[in-house]
Amino acid sequence: MTREDFHQYSITWGAQNFIEALAEKQSSLMRRKIDLNGEIVVTCGGTEAMMTVANPGDKVIVFSPFYENYGADAILSGAEPIYVPLYPPEFNFNADELEAAFKQRLKALILCNPSNPCGKVFTYDELKLIANFAEKYDTFVITDEVYEHIVYEPHRHIYFASLPGMWERTISCSSLSKTYSITGWRLGYIIAPPHIIDVAKKVHDFLTVGAAAPLQEAAVTGLRFGDDYYKWLQDKYTRKRNLFLKGLDDLGIVHTTPQGAYYVLLDISEFGFDSDLKFCEALARDVGVGAVPGSSFFREPVNHLIRLHFAKKDETLNEALNRLEGLRRKITPK
Repeated sequence: MTREDFHQYSITWGAQNFIEALAEKQSSLMRRKIDLNGEIVVTCGGTEAMMTVANPGDKVIVFSPFYENYGADAILSGAEPIYVPLYPPEFNFNADELEAAFKQRLKALILCNPSNPCGKVFTYDELKLIANFAEKYDTFVITDEVYEHIVYEPHRHIYFASLPGMWERTISCSSLSKTYSITGWRLGYIIAPPHIIDVAKKVHDFLTVGAAAPLQEAAVTGLRFGDDYYKWLQDKYTRKRNLFLKGLDDLGIVHTTPQGAYYVLLDISEFGFDSDLKFCEALARDVGVGAVPGSSFFREPVNHLIRLHFAKKDETLNEALNRLEGLRRKITPK
């Protein structure tokens, strides 16, 4: 138990020293001087940060595949999610399909970049096209950039709010969870123009009151890390990705190649299961490897993909690969 006096409520919108450190870090990355008093709200995780602008009856674009909470967040807000598919293996979108969705009088588009679960990193041209539609159809863009520092060469993460004319339309959401390996701390934030932050403060105040004061105090240290830390982080996950994907290749298991984040989708078509959930149950029971059914992330009827992640110690990844070596012996094709 810490002996310092950080056990009472911090300022509802975020402890002052935490916001100062966060504003300094993100101002450098987003290439814009962020007003720490009017353009940031600290939230209880990135998921809370995303429940800001939608009202009952609004429509919100969600790319599919998607992090499970996006559709649920929209529904909890009384909004209707409109799904636009991303097409493997690169998980690109069709511009005509996207514009057709924009034409449905949207309130916002949710952009996860890099993406969970497919690991897509959106290119500048793709982001610019989204920006053009957002301007044309007078739409907000809510970004989830929690994997902003986990991107693999030659790909680059571009902050949507940094695009020309997009600052006023962008609600930038993120958290410290993935960058600093503190998922249980639930420290998230919103960066946006003051008129949006004013609304976000009201939602935050009556939803969760405030993020944990002692954890904000402790996290200031991480926010002040230098560039060498983020290079180390990228190198670490690049090595883990290479280790795990090579192991899958050696076993002849078909998989995606993530451009960012730390997830990989495995193609289980060869096993002939009608249900990816049933396959995951068999995988856990008979092989000893846990996975998430891909159907959890797709609006489309996708049942041939499962998600694994490689944010684990090397010995855990190697053990998983050792167990997957017996995959075809232990799970009989249907």
